[in-house]
Amino acid sequence: MTQQIKSAGTQTSSGSEAKPGNAGDNIPTEHGGPVDVRMGLRMPRAPMMNESASLPHLPLRAGHLSAGDLIDLYMAHYAGRDSTRVQRLTWWKSKLGAIALQDVTDDHVHAAIEDLAMQHSRYFAGKDADARPIYRAKRKPLAPATLNRYLQALAAVITWCIRKRIAPKGYVHPCRSVEKRPERNERVRFLSDDERTRLLAACKASSWPRLYVLVLMALTTGARKGELLGLRWADVDLQRAEASVGSTKNGDPRVLPLVPAVVADLQKFKAGATALVFGSPRRPGKAYHFEPLYLQALQAAHIRGVTFHTLRHSCASMLARNGATLLEIGDLLGHRQMQMTKRYSHLATQHKAALVNRVLGDVA
Repeated sequence: MTQQIKSAGTQTSSGSEAKPGNAGDNIPTEHGGPVDVRMGLRMPRAPMMNESASLPHLPLRAGHLSAGDLIDLYMAHYAGRDSTRVQRLTWWKSKLGAIALQDVTDDHVHAAIEDLAMQHSRYFAGKDADARPIYRAKRKPLAPATLNRYLQALAAVITWCIRKRIAPKGYVHPCRSVEKRPERNERVRFLSDDERTRLLAACKASSWPRLYVLVLMALTTGARKGELLGLRWADVDLQRAEASVGSTKNGDPRVLPLVPAVVADLQKFKAGATALVFGSPRRPGKAYHFEPLYLQALQAAHIRGVTFHTLRHSCASMLARNGATLLEIGDLLGHRQMQMTKRYSHLATQHKAALVNRVLGDVA
């Protein structure tokens, strides 16, 4: 049985150090962590086909159940790969966990988000003498995008309750009328052509032979790090030049097209069907911890301000600058909402100009 979420502790916005056991253990970081280490929380794994009967029973029209119980039930059935969902829903349990679903209103949700907007995210600042992690508060409050992700996490639970007929008949979704914060995503970092060339050259020289093909796959498929590290050889069809991601961050399956250079390089490392494509040689079944080597490659290539996720943005930018439509880019990246893809629209200016001239150039 998947471990359920337990109630979270009290929030604090102070800038003091927070160690495990403090009331401030559940203050979110900018990207969703950390999780209270006392809870032993982890992402639930997707159930196997013969395990479906062991999942908790879904009650019908059970509006009397608390929001906390329903979050537990939702996470027991959750099959996506969004590692931040546990932490965000743990925070929601600390806010609304004791309220019955039928009594949760948009006022409750709005008040909780407003309170979250006053909090400061934290960053990992090392470990203390007892090897416990230390987190310190940042100076700035949480970004609008982070607040929206928290709202979306709760909205996903309630939408699930409505679709599964757990919510009362005619139940009004309390998140729908809570206004989202405007996100400023104009500054999206992506690699220039020269940076891309230097990075790939540095990856080829890495002590880990698979770093080059990992980075090349990220650049040419737009896949997330977790999706690539979760690939097993059974998911890769080198003859058809494609890889299947069974469950993405959104919980949706996706097929990644593989360019010839990727196929050729993967051929060198082909292994058994159950082995991870980018697995650790010392710990079978675990993904290789490549991040330090990736940072070394960035340093060798003299590239700053770049993370592994930048490769995903770089893939989208290359597509946009070479004539791909936003619909095509969103489909490749696995975006559910066009709003996520629109951040690349300014890169397709030349393509849009050519389209207008081709179709409307003779209008006078």
